[in-house]
Amino acid sequence: MFRPAHSLTVNNAKLALEAGLRAIAGGETEIDLGDVVAVDSAAVATLLAWQCAALNQGRALHFSSLPTNLESLIDLYGVAELLSAATDATPVISTIGVNTDPHHH
Repeated sequence: MFRPAHSLTVNNAKLALEAGLRAIAGGETEIDLGDVVAVDSAAVATLLAWQCAALNQGRALHFSSLPTNLESLIDLYGVAELLSAATDATPVISTIGVNTDPHHH
């Protein structure tokens, strides 16, 4: 079980993302967020990236002990369904950071 640090904000999201991706690559399928106290929109993006990585490996990722403030952000952004465990673990293609506009220079 992977447990991120107390803060999951823009200040440490990159490090948390990388640590979570390593855990997922190692076969981890559960992330316990019980220690997380401080969150911002970067926390939601990080959870989505972790879920995408797990699904691309054919696994569903389970998030446990979500703090109330993170649940509120997830609801605000309307991504609760994306973060719930997928029943068939359908692979998805991540386009985060990828320029999909061929005319953009």
